[in-house]
Amino acid sequence: MTETSQTISLPNHESAIALAGSKEENLKLLSRHTGVQTILRGQDLILLGREKAVARCAQIVQSLKHLWEEGKTISEADLMTAFQAVDTGLTEEYQELQTNILARTRRGELIRAKTFKQRQYVKAIQNHDITFGIGPAGTGKTFLAAVLAVQALLKDECDRIILTRPAVEAGERLGFLPGDLQQKVNPFLRPLYDSLYEFIDPEKIPDLMERGKIEVAPLAYMRGRTLSNAFVIVDEAQNTTPSQLKMVLTRLGFGSKMVVTGDITQTDLPSHQDSGLIVASKILKFVEGIAFCYLSQADVIRHPLVQKIVAAYEKFEA
Repeated sequence: MTETSQTISLPNHESAIALAGSKEENLKLLSRHTGVQTILRGQDLILLGREKAVARCAQIVQSLKHLWEEGKTISEADLMTAFQAVDTGLTEEYQELQTNILARTRRGELIRAKTFKQRQYVKAIQNHDITFGIGPAGTGKTFLAAVLAVQALLKDECDRIILTRPAVEAGERLGFLPGDLQQKVNPFLRPLYDSLYEFIDPEKIPDLMERGKIEVAPLAYMRGRTLSNAFVIVDEAQNTTPSQLKMVLTRLGFGSKMVVTGDITQTDLPSHQDSGLIVASKILKFVEGIAFCYLSQADVIRHPLVQKIVAAYEKFEA
């Protein structure tokens, strides 16, 4: 095979840093997955290797241009999605993925779906009344749902946001925690608060909660209610029993959306107890109006080690 080289000139130093990544991890990943030697000299990226491999590597780098041209951080998930886009002829769709901004955090960070499955998940939430997001930690299941919920509230597309999850981790220890019931369950609801804090000033949240615009509560609080004109997020649904999840699903009222998230590989229920999420995925998978989105380790958008941890566990448990 013919050996060749190609040089890609980057516009500035910030672009070079964005493309290379921390300790040039992005360039190392490009080399591992293409067999091409990548050398960064100033603002020039030199690709050395077989002709077809160099062409593929260059195409992947160019597909990320919208990010590195503006000096935006490029994650491993961005790179892996770029590989998928180039290898399956979805380059144009990938460009759309990079430019479709969902929201901006309080710190000014732009939020977008970073993988094709995340985009599918976002579209499912936008187009369905009930959406199930199933996948491992770090895939953005709860975070993306919270983004869409806050946007819906700010645009008056719903009257309130309801965030709920089972407090099954507490078990019999709940009674030994200090404070009233709300203070006892708050530690188990903390991840939901964290998602809100990205978009709403923490000082404003108590007022929104007092006015009923935001409700964060354990799953048991949902019994006997009808949740109308609300954006409901049911988090950690793998820890619900079948009857608990059925209960909350049947609370859905007119003008509402519900997103149910969970990781069926991390159930904290007793070994003899079926997970409501697993049961629901079997019973409801063909019900019109309900969407099921399955994310994987390829969609993990956290510290790179999280993706490796998830992959290692999936390999061990296979």
